[in-house]
Amino acid sequence: METLKGSCHCGAVAFEVSGSAQPEGLRRCDCSLCSKKGAVMATAKLADFRVSRGQDALSLYQWNTNTAKHYFCSHCGIYTHHQRRVAPDEYGYNVACLEGIDLDRLGEIPMTDGNTLSLVDQ
Repeated sequence: METLKGSCHCGAVAFEVSGSAQPEGLRRCDCSLCSKKGAVMATAKLADFRVSRGQDALSLYQWNTNTAKHYFCSHCGIYTHHQRRVAPDEYGYNVACLEGIDLDRLGEIPMTDGNTLSLVDQ
């Protein structure tokens, strides 16, 4: 079984995604939060995503319905992952945090229309 590894900028928070050699479910979102953070996100089932270091360094941000849980490093501010409102059995995670990733080689990334979803927490 393959494992992807990632971390925030300062290294205080690290995570692992098991079961895949490449990020899956790539997307961007144009809602007010995602457009400001500008991240390319990938999808992982809750059971396949694990914070391997720095759980205590994570800060939580919630807005709108307060259902989605957006996590970022409290030291360097990098968004690492979030638990989705529309799919609570999944995490979205920041592909740019993955070790050895070349964002230029990912090709076209689909855009989720978060604005039309009435400011839905993606």
